Amino acid sequence: MGHYLFVASYSPDGVRGVLDKGGTARRTAVENVITEAGGRMLSFHFAFGDHDVYTLVELPSNQAAAAVALAVTAAGRAHVKTVVLLTPEEVDEATRQKVGYVAPGET
Repeated sequence: MGHYLFVASYSPDGVRGVLDKGGTARRTAVENVITEAGGRMLSFHFAFGDHDVYTLVELPSNQAAAAVALAVTAAGRAHVKTVVLLTPEEVDEATRQKVGYVAPGET
């Protein structure tokens, strides 16, 4: 399973929903959608600043992660940014894969 970080920012209606139902209800709702998508929630934190929630999850595929993000954003009360996370071992594998890249301005 892959690891994903969902970074969410609430709309004013989303904030009102949290005020009405509370933080634990929101955590439970998010955990339910992650479980339904075949994954598990590893952590859920509210935050100050530009973003309101950081959620670390395991999901079976990029498609499952996209399905969750699309469902949340389509509901209209939050915008979600999805960050695909790699393990150190996956980075090791990437370093062994050679690709031909030419930087801008080089021939």
